[in-house]
Amino acid sequence: MQAAASDADVGALMELSARAAIASPFHPSTSAIVPCILSLRLASCLSCYYWNLEKSVLIMDKLVAQYSRPRHQNEFYSEQEQQDLTESLPPLSLKFALPPVANSSAFLRAMTDDHSNPSCPIKLAHGTTTLAFRFQGGIIVATDSRATAGNWIASQTVKKVIPVSRLSRGDDKKQDAPVPGLLGTMAGGAADCQYWLRYLSQQCTLHEIRHKRRITVAAASKILANLTYSYKGMGLSMGTMLAGMTPQEGPALYYIDSDGTRLPGNLFCVGSGQTFAYGVLDAEYRYDLTEEEALELGRRSILAAMHRDAYSGGFINLYHVKEEGWVHHGFDDMNPIFWKTKLEKGEFSNVTSAL
Repeated sequence: MQAAASDADVGALMELSARAAIASPFHPSTSAIVPCILSLRLASCLSCYYWNLEKSVLIMDKLVAQYSRPRHQNEFYSEQEQQDLTESLPPLSLKFALPPVANSSAFLRAMTDDHSNPSCPIKLAHGTTTLAFRFQGGIIVATDSRATAGNWIASQTVKKVIPVSRLSRGDDKKQDAPVPGLLGTMAGGAADCQYWLRYLSQQCTLHEIRHKRRITVAAASKILANLTYSYKGMGLSMGTMLAGMTPQEGPALYYIDSDGTRLPGNLFCVGSGQTFAYGVLDAEYRYDLTEEEALELGRRSILAAMHRDAYSGGFINLYHVKEEGWVHHGFDDMNPIFWKTKLEKGEFSNVTSAL
């Protein structure tokens, strides 16, 4: 407003000087007015220039400060950061179509929950085996690879371990080097687990870009639990585990389901074959296992479930989560491993050649 007012004043003075010059071009006052007006005009232009320059410098300083924040040295959060991180609601783009009834939650439960309504028209049969346990060297994650649709085997090669917040190794790292990030497992509805774990991976990646530090396992599990709880009773079917290891937390393992349950623990088995896997784990698990012993225990636990549970089978998918990242230890066919294990235990020693 000041610049506009000064321009108007200068314009009026210039018009006055022009009229004076026309009236008496040789009058002494005319020659004095013209330089004064030019000086005012120049001062006004310089004032506008420096005002715009100062504003541009402030904008550039703000941008530089925004994109050159120092890297955090720890993974702790302030109270406000923790609240903003864990209590965020799903964005508006995650609104899904619901049945056009008064109480959609009760309607979906009546149509799909065969426990409360045995005659429900849609019976969702789920089958799988996933497990994870902590030990002194990190976390072992093991799953089968069979996907079923009722009594029909839909696939034998499903990868039920999904990387969450998978970061880049860097150009100077080998391809077999540990991959920084968290791991999530799938049990329940394949579509629900895949969608929400990949959405969680997106949120974790955005967190790492904004805060320039890795997200903790506790914070990631809280985000997923809040999301599933907001859709409680809407027909979701999830039983997932999040595993990761940070310097502050150590090996951290959480179980999250579609009702919003969130439980930390040392050992979890999820799926239709969990009873058989727990039988092996409860007998031989201890925290001071070596890496080789822990990998073998995870492999044999999944093998027991795949052998006895009709809804589990296919391949054994085995991971080891360390502080520097996770390492994949194979996607192996269960049949050769099963017969090798039986022979090593001598379980066929009583079988004679006559049979």
